[in-house]
Amino acid sequence: MNMSEVVFLVEEDPEGGYTARALGESIFTQADTLDELRTMVRDAVECHFEGSDKDVVVSLRSGKGNRI
Repeated sequence: MNMSEVVFLVEEDPEGGYTARALGESIFTQADTLDELRTMVRDAVECHFEGSDKDVVVSLRSGKGNRI
């Protein structure tokens, strides 16, 4: 089994809502709430790795390194 972890840096957007940027991958998304952001991150990761045989574990972290 081929497994990867993708860590996202989550920040509040100055214009409102939140952004999430993957560290080490070209994945970025945004949403109005943290619940919506979790869904958007899940969708973005599925799209990014579509057709891959990798199992992906996703972690969301604040700018301070705390899990979200």
